[in-house]
Amino acid sequence: MQTVQILALGKCKEGYLREACREYEKRLSRYCRLQITELEPAALSQNPSEKEIAAALEKEGAELLKRAKGYCIAMCIEGKQLDSPQFAQIFQRAAVQGDAAVTFFIGSSYGLADSVKQAANLRLSMSAMTFPHQLMQMILLEQIYRSYRIMNHEPYHK
Repeated sequence: MQTVQILALGKCKEGYLREACREYEKRLSRYCRLQITELEPAALSQNPSEKEIAAALEKEGAELLKRAKGYCIAMCIEGKQLDSPQFAQIFQRAAVQGDAAVTFFIGSSYGLADSVKQAANLRLSMSAMTFPHQLMQMILLEQIYRSYRIMNHEPYHK
């Protein structure tokens, strides 16, 4: 069974989003081993300078990369946009290539360090719009669930 790991900077605090995430975690348990790790973002001052932000991103990035396994995907606005069947192919290709794990990186409010984006096998964007990391985690879980349904030729609403 494939391992899907989500490494997210910041915690999912909103009750309704946590509930939705738990529902997708439950649904995914029949398809994969899901591991969600919510890491504490680096502390920043009230009005951080560009230098302070860059240092924080690098610190966060080092922690993310230390935990990465298998095929790595950086969730970032400048990434490639895929439709759901193309997204499902990521999991199929990873399995064929011998990657027992697929890791997703979700950045803090300032995004991801360049080192994480460069180390990733794929930069992926869900939209040209910006989403809060809490909502992004739920959207990602829904799309992962949809991918496994597609791969198993099981119906899923459109």
